[in-house]
Amino acid sequence: MIIKEYRKRLLDLLKEKALVIGKVKLSSGKESDYYLDERIVTLMPEGAYLTAKIMIHMLKDINVDAIGGMTLAADPIIGAVTAMSYADNQPLSGLIVRKEPKGHGMGKQVEGPVKKGLKVAVVDGTMTTGGSVLKAVEALERVGCEIVKVIIMIDRLEGGKENVEAEGYSIESVFTRHDLFNQ
Repeated sequence: MIIKEYRKRLLDLLKEKALVIGKVKLSSGKESDYYLDERIVTLMPEGAYLTAKIMIHMLKDINVDAIGGMTLAADPIIGAVTAMSYADNQPLSGLIVRKEPKGHGMGKQVEGPVKKGLKVAVVDGTMTTGGSVLKAVEALERVGCEIVKVIIMIDRLEGGKENVEAEGYSIESVFTRHDLFNQ
């Protein structure tokens, strides 16, 4: 199956280009022995393509109108998936969630073709506690979107999945920490 080959190649790219071993402080406030800067890969042509094809495949049997997520990690994923979804004749709109509502213009927190009742899959890069995902979910629901799934590129397996599920959302990851370290 071609998706299996895409997953293998994307994982190889993440390990080669984006994985940094060493002490780092995460956005969750936790310290870690490694950092995965998945944006390096999702902003590369091959990485964007592979990410989009895999995520579109993960959404193929779900009634979904759009994908959205918290800026900055979700931005390249959203761009790649929306463009590829059109090319694959499964068009999905993209929604980008700001950390805070804009202080000028229309004061939006969610950018993109938002409308009440839009069925949205929330995407993110690397997840630790799920805090960024849940912030994005909250902002999207506030503007009338219905969250139908959460897809994470890499789950660090540090409680994020459980936190997101505890709020009642279906969540799936492309990879986990175990994939990165062949555990």
